[in-house]
Amino acid sequence: MFNDGSSVAMMVAACLIAYFIGNISPSTIIAKSQGVDIKKEGSGNAGTTNALRVLGKKAAVITLVIDILKGVAAVLIGGLLAGENGMMGAALFVMLGHIWPMIYKFKGGKGIATSFGALLAINPLLALVELAIVAIVTLISKRMSAGSIAGLVLLPVMCVFLEPRFVWIAVIISVIMLIKHRANIVRIIHGEEPKLGFLDKKASEGKEE
Repeated sequence: MFNDGSSVAMMVAACLIAYFIGNISPSTIIAKSQGVDIKKEGSGNAGTTNALRVLGKKAAVITLVIDILKGVAAVLIGGLLAGENGMMGAALFVMLGHIWPMIYKFKGGKGIATSFGALLAINPLLALVELAIVAIVTLISKRMSAGSIAGLVLLPVMCVFLEPRFVWIAVIISVIMLIKHRANIVRIIHGEEPKLGFLDKKASEGKEE
């Protein structure tokens, strides 16, 4: 896999840099600037969906964009340092850094947007197919978590056809993130998972009343 010690060093560097890029948490920073601890509000998750619920649309958009760019940057840097292996390793470690950030006591988000950014840098077509799956299931179910879970389940399958070299990393990423979504899965099964307000007409009407 590696030809010499310098290649190993570059691979380790790529993974470490990716991990700490993953540590950057825009929702946590924005919330703190507003005197809010996002880990104690809403779902307690530091991702885009909870940022939307707790901080509003502007904060959610900023969070989404930065989280995606984290994945893109990590993979591109990994590629520059260690080639294809560096890209694959960085895709995994930027996700790990987002979910378990050392600088935030290992309490982060669920990694969906960041992993999408990593996929975008590795194979744009794969990323867009995954985005379409997430969007379709989210629109049908009106639940972002349902879309995310569908995308995770199908990621390794899509990789078989579109990016075979990424299959095993995709399996690891999917398993980890599905475990992080276990509470959502249980709520979906029991019909207790909250819907996104702007997609749920009845909920919106109820609020207006």
